[in-house]
Amino acid sequence: MPSKGADLVIETLKEEGVEVIFGLPGGAIMEVYDALYR
Repeated sequence: MPSKGADLVIETLKEEGVEVIFGLPGGAIMEVYDALYR
């Protein structure tokens, strides 16, 4: 079970079959990048 909102976002993207994402690094999005790394 995801423990953070970023983990939930990544899990949802996986479930939807998303294979490629685009983003610009910055303070607010870093949790999502960390979840992608995990």
